[in-house]
Amino acid sequence: MGEQDLVLDGLSVEDLLKVIGAPGGRAANLEAALGPRPTKQSKPSPRPEIIAPPSGAIPVAKIAAAAKPAAKDAPFAPPAAAASAAAANVVFDFPPISVGGVLVDGVAPYAGGLTTLDAIAAAVGVCTRCPLHSTATNAVPGEGNPDAKFVCVGEAPGATEDATGRPFIGRAGDLLTKILEAIKLKREDVFICNVLKHRPPGNRNPAAEEIAACSPYLLQQLAILRPRVILALGTFAAQTLLQTTQPIGKLRGQIHRFYGVPLIVTYHPAALLRNPNWKRPAWEDVQLARRIFDNAPGA
Repeated sequence: MGEQDLVLDGLSVEDLLKVIGAPGGRAANLEAALGPRPTKQSKPSPRPEIIAPPSGAIPVAKIAAAAKPAAKDAPFAPPAAAASAAAANVVFDFPPISVGGVLVDGVAPYAGGLTTLDAIAAAVGVCTRCPLHSTATNAVPGEGNPDAKFVCVGEAPGATEDATGRPFIGRAGDLLTKILEAIKLKREDVFICNVLKHRPPGNRNPAAEEIAACSPYLLQQLAILRPRVILALGTFAAQTLLQTTQPIGKLRGQIHRFYGVPLIVTYHPAALLRNPNWKRPAWEDVQLARRIFDNAPGA
């Protein structure tokens, strides 16, 4: 692919053989190796409407109906009452997730009636599903290109984000913008959001119950965006999306999958500001994400 290094840490022996031995060139082999592989338990849909689940645990028809894009000439602008009702009407039929070793029931990539990113933002703005809304100044649903195929997922809003309602615009946000520019992506080219949509008091770590309350919005955003690659920034973003309790040091440097979408884990920009020694491995992570993005189907 024109690079000196090819990262193989996340590949099985079978995929490695495809990369080095299958006909069609390196880029084609890498794409073949990274493509979704149905398991014996899952039956791939002939024409999935959104990100296809790996094991059939989520009712695809229900999610597809919820995620059907609205007409571009009819933007969604619900009144506050309708958005509040939509925020409360979240269908919970996803298997329990584990956050920091605590099992939390009821997280689904489906929020009733929220079929556009604007609809999700409106519902988040009036959401009362967890106590964080009572201490936050503004909701921070996320922002960026609605057609973005490169998505950055962080942990939670900080003080500057809470004051403005925008994600990643403080010191950590400035660093993220520079990181994206280093891999030839402008901030407006990508979509940036967090697991939590309201700031935890004092920037404390997210609680398991708060993640469970907010996750339907995040997962529905990803279902609508249909990204080619997801960059998970920090421990809580990585553990929530990958359903694991492994530390970030063991998760980074590999190609993970979120419903078939390649997912790369790296350090949160705020952590890089505290520990500059992590900037080199983080740079390797984002370079890997960019290579996957460039070689993904539809690129």
